[in-house]
Amino acid sequence: MNKFWIYLKTKQFRNTLLLISGSVFALVLIMFFSLGVYTRHGTGVPVPHLKGMDVEKAMQLLKDQGFDYKIDSVYVLDKPPGAVIEQDPDPGTNVKENRTIYLTVVTRLAPNVAMPDLTPYTFREAVATLANYGLKVGDTIYKSDIARDRVLEMRFAGQPLLPNSKIPKGSRVDLVLGNGAGASQVEIPDLVNQDLDAAKFVLKNSGLTLGTITYQGAITDSANLVIVAQSPMKTDSVTKTANGTPVNLTVTQGKKPDAQPN
Repeated sequence: MNKFWIYLKTKQFRNTLLLISGSVFALVLIMFFSLGVYTRHGTGVPVPHLKGMDVEKAMQLLKDQGFDYKIDSVYVLDKPPGAVIEQDPDPGTNVKENRTIYLTVVTRLAPNVAMPDLTPYTFREAVATLANYGLKVGDTIYKSDIARDRVLEMRFAGQPLLPNSKIPKGSRVDLVLGNGAGASQVEIPDLVNQDLDAAKFVLKNSGLTLGTITYQGAITDSANLVIVAQSPMKTDSVTKTANGTPVNLTVTQGKKPDAQPN
């Protein structure tokens, strides 16, 4: 044991220890610099900002800067087709040349969705249901029905749309709704030869509405107009029409009242 302690104090031990320490240090330095060269540590090319850019321009930019790319398509409502919405790595990240950049792009072709059956729903419920399916409300058309704002019919591009029909996601669906007035029939009044003011009163009390007024001949006194034609008009075969139907009138100048004798 004493010999071992004596050896630790010798110059030979100190030289050996220094040689081993120097070798380890040199090996660590070699490994560190070799790894830095291999991985190009601290160097690289920043990834450009591609979000919101058209995919064609994004691909050309990546190609010009020496990057590869891969594209994944997804449909996003209200996003322009062909737009880049995600990228990996993030903009500004330093990467090696020839690195593959992954892009998520809005597809140009909307996928089809099955049209839900909206006829049991109210207008508000229909709007929420359409949104869940990625669809939108188009025009609203009211029709005589006892249920106010109840969906009576669905239309797409002017044509009736049946439940489970396939239409592009994001499409606008027109809805035919009940007006709450009911589908009751009312008698068509005979307005010919009546003055206009009297005809308006009759229409209002009959559950009908005033449609367009066509003036025939020269009109010199707008307060004295007589009806010469109406549409719809009462016939032997047609005596009733739906509640709220507009009635179009053709009027002409009425005759002046005869002068009273002195």
